[in-house]
Amino acid sequence: MTTVTAYAAPAEGAPLEKTTIERRALGPLDVRIDIAYAGICHSDIHTVRGDWGPQHYPLAPGHEIAGTVAEVGAEVTRFAVGDRVGVGCLINSCGECAECLAGQQQYCRVGATGTYGAIDRDGTVTQGGYSTQVVVTEGFVLRIPDALPLDGAAPLLCAGITTYSPLRHWKVGPGSRVAVIGLGGLGHMAVQIAHAMGAEVTVLSQTLSKKDVGLRLGADHYYATSDGESLREIRRSFDVIINTVSAPLNLDTYLRLLDTNGTLVCVGAPPEAQSFNVSSLIAARRSLAGSNIGGIPETQDMLDFCAEHGITAELETIDASAINEAYERVLASDVRFRFVIDIASMR
Repeated sequence: MTTVTAYAAPAEGAPLEKTTIERRALGPLDVRIDIAYAGICHSDIHTVRGDWGPQHYPLAPGHEIAGTVAEVGAEVTRFAVGDRVGVGCLINSCGECAECLAGQQQYCRVGATGTYGAIDRDGTVTQGGYSTQVVVTEGFVLRIPDALPLDGAAPLLCAGITTYSPLRHWKVGPGSRVAVIGLGGLGHMAVQIAHAMGAEVTVLSQTLSKKDVGLRLGADHYYATSDGESLREIRRSFDVIINTVSAPLNLDTYLRLLDTNGTLVCVGAPPEAQSFNVSSLIAARRSLAGSNIGGIPETQDMLDFCAEHGITAELETIDASAINEAYERVLASDVRFRFVIDIASMR
């Protein structure tokens, strides 16, 4: 075992504090990574505060990890010391079910192992990227292309793949009419990716306060959802709507914006149950769907796509000592659009 510096929550509701955690000894198929940057995801906050159920503490969150390879196991073939690599939301799965064999480890029937707060195959609790090093089996390590800066690449490992996967699955491309609900950490990635895929992109946000930013990122149109008349004007206008917000919405309002055979895909996860009128689906053979991150092959495809099209997250880099302040700012929507921790400040 190796002891490394980390920031972890000591208990539910407690601020994160500097501490140490243990990483397992390097196995033959393991890769040890020196972490350079770790993104702060809203799900980090929900998890360490117990919003999604009881946790094992102390808990170091972080599943948007970018760094370089420090050491490889004797049987590792895909990576070498010095390679630029990333780790996303998953660090293990059964490897045997139909989903895993298809490269869709996020839907593992046995249950994929999350990067933090999960029970790994050896019975230990996983600890995330708010730390100086991580050890991950080779099959769950991603290669970060040279064209992507490590800090801007880190949030792609969650926010990027969460939006890329449904856009690919629903075959978005030239001629597609895509709307994105919310222009936050997820939404600003969805706009860039859909635009790069050739779609006509519309942002649906509460107000017009981010309109200039949305248009700069690639949106063709921008509407305030608080303006009921504007929404009525764009009914039956979209093939795909990506809902990135984690708050309750009037789903019928957005379903009515879909054209015949359109799909509303939820990637944000509000804690409250949602309801809708089935007639909103029946009226135009619409679909309501969900999507969860992406498998390892698709995540690598996403990184390569973003490198090809010059897409990174827009971010604010912070020292580790500012993590708790950043959490409060995320909850207050006071970030454009992702906080990334400079792990050098932890050493």
